[in-house]
Amino acid sequence: MSVTSTPKGAAATVLVTGGAGFIGSHACVELLDHGYEVIVVDDHSHSSPQVFRRVERVAGRFVGAVYELDIRDRRALSAVFDRHRVDAVVHFAAHKAVGESTRMPVQYYDNNVGGTTSLLLAMRAHDVRRLVFSSSCSVYGDARGTLLDESAPARPTNPYAASKWLCERVLADVCRHWPDLAVLCLRYFNPTGAHPSGLLGESPDGEPDNLMPYVSQVAIGRRDHLRVFGGDYPTPDGTAIRDYLHVMDTVEAHRVALDHLADRTGMRIFNLGSGHGSSVLDVVRAFSAASGRPIPYDVVGRRPGDVPELVADARAVARAWGWRPTRDLAAMCRDAWHFQKLNPHGYAGSARRPGTKE
Repeated sequence: MSVTSTPKGAAATVLVTGGAGFIGSHACVELLDHGYEVIVVDDHSHSSPQVFRRVERVAGRFVGAVYELDIRDRRALSAVFDRHRVDAVVHFAAHKAVGESTRMPVQYYDNNVGGTTSLLLAMRAHDVRRLVFSSSCSVYGDARGTLLDESAPARPTNPYAASKWLCERVLADVCRHWPDLAVLCLRYFNPTGAHPSGLLGESPDGEPDNLMPYVSQVAIGRRDHLRVFGGDYPTPDGTAIRDYLHVMDTVEAHRVALDHLADRTGMRIFNLGSGHGSSVLDVVRAFSAASGRPIPYDVVGRRPGDVPELVADARAVARAWGWRPTRDLAAMCRDAWHFQKLNPHGYAGSARRPGTKE
């Protein structure tokens, strides 16, 4: 089960669930770069254990241990906590595709909510009291108004978003009954881009669910054209608007969150975003400029569960921690294109099986 191991008792050890996925692998680099010991659990269903060779090349350090398991397997997960003294958990492991969630709602609730409750049971049994939870801006759903702050009501419009919202509610309630627990819930807005080295990036199975990897595959010639879901939204160019956040900014915020878990107990929620919205066609133009290649596209019908606009008001996290994103859309496109050029078919040789995503 374990690829490599670190003796129990190592200091400042963070367990990263879903650590082989897109955001999780970048988070491992960020944590290793800042002196943490990192333990990973991932079932490698939509990721490859080969990614850790790249993580170690980028970070210049080894991940302490990698365990292949589904976090809903309580016995296997408990054994990881038995073996390592875990100081905090960063929880990424989840199904994450909006469209897929509308076709597989029960699986999304089972995996996302069930995985989170299984993790909480293991944490409680081993007296691990610090958790950074990877939530999503999708909980705001079909929100009204412009910038969304943390007080905006939750209006999830698809099972993925609803599962994240349910996880938040579970965590908040558990904090009320477990007064020593500290949870930071990060609602981030559309992470994308890649590590500037080109060694780590988004390498989805099959047809990408997210915009940037789809555009990347069109630019590299793996796909003929992009399908733009909806051209009749109430936005300036008719396409959906999102707040894009560079993956390196995203994982930096998770690392900063670890530093602030000791501030107080209970659950706190923060948005992570730039405060600037870009439409689908804005992204197409920016990626075309970064790659020097045209991005042909067809506008098709709206996708179930999508909403017209989601843009963050992230001033709360800036006030609390002084954290702000520093990379713009051009940098996201540049780094995503660099990864795609160096890895035209993603992570070559990766063994992938059905199951949870990062």
